[in-house]
Amino acid sequence: MLSDQQGNPLSGATPTALEQYNQAVIAFNLYRGDPFAHLDTAIEDAPDFAMAYILKAYLCATATEPDAVQAALSNVDKAKSLSLNDRERSHIAALNLVLNGNWDAAAIALDHHNAAYPLDLVGIQCGHLMDFYRANARGLRDRIARVLPKWSPEIPGYSILLGMYAFGLEESGNYGRAEENGRQAVEMEPLDCWAHHAVAHVMEMQGRVEDGVGWMTTREPYWSGEDNFFKVHNWWHLALYHLDLGQTDAALALYDGPVREDRSAVALDMVDASALLWRLALLDCDLADRWQELATMWDQHADGKLYPFNDWHAVMAYLGAGRSQEVERILTTYKALTSPVNQVEMWAQQVGLPLVEGFAAFWHGDYKQAAEKLYSARVIVNRFGGSHAQRDIIDWTLTEAALRGGLTDLAEALANERLALKPHSLMNRNFLSRAGSGSAVGH
Repeated sequence: MLSDQQGNPLSGATPTALEQYNQAVIAFNLYRGDPFAHLDTAIEDAPDFAMAYILKAYLCATATEPDAVQAALSNVDKAKSLSLNDRERSHIAALNLVLNGNWDAAAIALDHHNAAYPLDLVGIQCGHLMDFYRANARGLRDRIARVLPKWSPEIPGYSILLGMYAFGLEESGNYGRAEENGRQAVEMEPLDCWAHHAVAHVMEMQGRVEDGVGWMTTREPYWSGEDNFFKVHNWWHLALYHLDLGQTDAALALYDGPVREDRSAVALDMVDASALLWRLALLDCDLADRWQELATMWDQHADGKLYPFNDWHAVMAYLGAGRSQEVERILTTYKALTSPVNQVEMWAQQVGLPLVEGFAAFWHGDYKQAAEKLYSARVIVNRFGGSHAQRDIIDWTLTEAALRGGLTDLAEALANERLALKPHSLMNRNFLSRAGSGSAVGH
């Protein structure tokens, strides 16, 4: 039986299909190119190639898009009909869980899978993505730590593990080791988008904005190519650095340029677009009709059922576009979940609902209500997706709500909290200055 590059046996593979599958895995590892095209070619050559269907299912299941779920289910059904080995059956079990909205259970299933098959790079990376989507910092770090001793630099894909480990270390607050592993990963594989972005996160969390701009601009050729699935997110990181430097014009230019010029309908890209526009709106930038375009694109994704993290970002666009009926649609869906049947529904009820209510209250000028909702929600949002850098929009909005709502004691306390983490941040110093003067001016 043929095996993948790490030595895992592959049921139903042929030599030609294996070559295409390996290319698909590399494209997935680097978030570059089109893994689906390689997998389709592999399946055409080897219709019984189980892992080709399984990888397609994972790619669709982790896209957090309604249409992709149906494609994932179809690929799982096809894989189930084939002759599978134990490793492949273990993958199917994890896929069944995530496709039923139970992300924790799926990630735990992959914990055991990774322990049994520590050189299964697809299983490790898919588990890492599930850790990200459920905002599990310990999982992001320790999933890699558990298998890394089984690897060596001679095994293909070793640098990919270092990049994932870098991100897990960063989300766990171990910034020195995170940067060390991330830099080693990109030195070994300069095109590794995930490792590059892990270092960008380190600089964001440490408030090293000038270093961050330098890191992004000097390495731009490696992460900004047209075939790079991660390019919008990396442009978003560069925009965050400009915002922290008070360079709103530069951030807005990035929005109009590489962040949104292609009108991407990919949910991950639209999350970044919503988050950047909301930050610019907090700074009183003139956003003209930008909200309208983005809100329209969210209509095909924000169903209130699949992934609340996406719905919340859609709500930002709906609020900006004045489409209150869409905000109410999502709120009504969440409020109806009196007896959640899976983890996604629990996320919607327990986390999504107060976040959407808090952001809606803020947008409509009810700043005290917004502060109340967001202060309570911020302690539980680590349960449902994103990174610390992405979720900082909650604390930023909360601090702004406290300032605008005249809650000066809370605003000063929050500004001090932020300055303890980023003492050189112009934005955080501005928060403290405004709190001390008792003025909402400057938002």
